[in-house]
Amino acid sequence: MIIMALDHVRDYFHYDAFMYDPTDLTQTNGFLFFTRWITHYCAPVFVFLAGISAYLYGAKKTRKELAAYLLSRGLWMILVELFIISLGRTFNPAYPFFNLQVIWAIGISMITLSGLIYLKRPAILTIAILLIAGHNLLDGVHVPGNGLGAFLWAVLHEPHLFIFGHFKVNVLFPVIPWIGIMALGYYLGYLFSSHYNRDRRINVLFFLGFSATSLFFFLRLYNIYGDASLWSAQRTVSFSLISLLNVTKYPPSLLYSLMTLGPAMIFMALAEAPLNFITEKMVVFGRVPFFYYVLHIYLIHLLAVIAASMTGYHWSDMILNTRVNQVPGLKGYGFNLLTVYAVWILLILTLYPFCKWYERYKRVHQSGRWWLSYV
Repeated sequence: MIIMALDHVRDYFHYDAFMYDPTDLTQTNGFLFFTRWITHYCAPVFVFLAGISAYLYGAKKTRKELAAYLLSRGLWMILVELFIISLGRTFNPAYPFFNLQVIWAIGISMITLSGLIYLKRPAILTIAILLIAGHNLLDGVHVPGNGLGAFLWAVLHEPHLFIFGHFKVNVLFPVIPWIGIMALGYYLGYLFSSHYNRDRRINVLFFLGFSATSLFFFLRLYNIYGDASLWSAQRTVSFSLISLLNVTKYPPSLLYSLMTLGPAMIFMALAEAPLNFITEKMVVFGRVPFFYYVLHIYLIHLLAVIAASMTGYHWSDMILNTRVNQVPGLKGYGFNLLTVYAVWILLILTLYPFCKWYERYKRVHQSGRWWLSYV
């Protein structure tokens, strides 16, 4: 949750974000690339943990109750992406631009999982692996145009920007692999059941994590399969490493999933230790993830409005009808990467007391207010 905010701050504050992509090897540098790269872990881990959470929630409910919850929760997440997150990203109540990102993908994945839970566990695992590992076979399939067929294909596999009259819809998170990642989390949810042996869980997570990471390096080093973008030796060792790690997120390739979920499982095994003073503070954000996510989008954009006004731009330049780094009127706006990190730290410190308050409120009133499970 904390790392995720860094990338969103970079979008609104970094000068170079308005000039080129941080993964463009012809223009990036090591510090910038790894600032972007470390945030790659956020979305797949969110979706994976959502699958685990669905399993744990379902352990206390009937299958029908779990399916109904996932369906309603998924529809809610889609509405949030369209009308709450979109407004926070643009500050434009006319809604000229919809950017379908991780909240949208989680919503679609939950709706799909509401049907998958009726299958036997081996079938769920098989579907998860096929979607995660097999979708790169579709990389050569393209549906051009602005019609329904192209839109449906973008929703499933190929990112694309669509213009429908006065509205722009950017499908950034095609859902096939995300459904697979959530289904995999659901399948592995049993590892986190209260009756499951802790030491065995740690061993299983270590094994799965090291296996996925090893498979990533094997497939990537030899450019065997799993990503449309091949790596190659560069002018320096550091840029060769960047090329090796520069895998595709939109949609998440097999190598992207292995590179992120593998180390994440290792980290989950290591994180079984008791909380200390620092981690006790950090988990507050994880206990109110939806509240944190919405709040941080609005606060970042508000800070960007202030920053733009203070640096010679009109506040209205930050009322957007497209992605912030594609606004012609904001060319020349932005700050260096150290300033981005400073704003990020300020953002987290500002959000902490709000999240702490809401975490306490939610804990006290959870049983009497059904809507708290959706916020």
